[in-house]
Amino acid sequence: MRKDKILVIGANGQIGSVLTKALRAAFGNDAVIATDIRNAVDQAPFELLNILDADRLAEIIDRYKITQIYHLAAILSAKGEANPRGTWNINMEGLFNVLEVAIAKKIDKVFFPSSIAVFGTKSPSIATPQDTILNPTTVYGISKQAGELWCNYYFERYGLDVRSVRYPGIIGYESAPGGGTTDYAVEIYHEAIKHKQYECFLSAHTELPMLYMPDAIRGTLQLMEAPADQIRSRTSYNLAGMSFSPAEIATEIQQFIPEFKISYKPDFRQKIADSWTKSIDDQEARKDWGWKPDYDLHSMTENMLENLYKEYKEAV
Repeated sequence: MRKDKILVIGANGQIGSVLTKALRAAFGNDAVIATDIRNAVDQAPFELLNILDADRLAEIIDRYKITQIYHLAAILSAKGEANPRGTWNINMEGLFNVLEVAIAKKIDKVFFPSSIAVFGTKSPSIATPQDTILNPTTVYGISKQAGELWCNYYFERYGLDVRSVRYPGIIGYESAPGGGTTDYAVEIYHEAIKHKQYECFLSAHTELPMLYMPDAIRGTLQLMEAPADQIRSRTSYNLAGMSFSPAEIATEIQQFIPEFKISYKPDFRQKIADSWTKSIDDQEARKDWGWKPDYDLHSMTENMLENLYKEYKEAV
């Protein structure tokens, strides 16, 4: 049997940095090649890669005999609105480069992360189903919706085994968020420990779907390891964990840090958040490949604070 060699594109990002470690724990350090547009000395083996450089991508795949690709490089929702056409170019041309090279090099499997940003004001806002009206209102969401359709196209036309999940907001202590509308849910824990207060850029009762990083990583690997005949959706699977508002997460933090205070100063990200769904239905992922989250708001908060306290104590 051929040994898997895995390429992670966007390995310096919030999800990519943690996913790379998890893949190396599962497949071995040398079996996972990290790439990003910025250098990372702690990610060896590592290669610099601009995802718009298709020749460089093909060269890395040939050199390392890559069999699987995790394509995480993208401009996220909040950053994307500052440069819509540049975001579209990176998000879509980057994906096309991955899909085309996957066909040319006979890659076994490709992972493409989608997002709850594909939903919009016409999607049901509560328990949003996997198959529903999609009318994204950000260039990031538009690119992810288009990406889902192209992934399905490459599966239907070329038989490419491409798999995808729609991530909600991702919360974790191991890496920094990357310019998304749900970044507050990571920042709030850091500020609770450092300053015992936080000014939130969303309003108090803005409810959004969220997922704790360990669940996000486990769900991603679970999807990629599932037998191909169990993957019935080749656009993207809804992946749910929990839904809460800034006020609710603040109340939970106060169970551990009673003196913590939160204030609210909504900015341009509020409009983005208001266009998104409040909760999502992930029964298709549960049914097809056994997905189920381990963490709720309380257990996540306890684990986040415990690990961040350790991190800050070690940094002193």
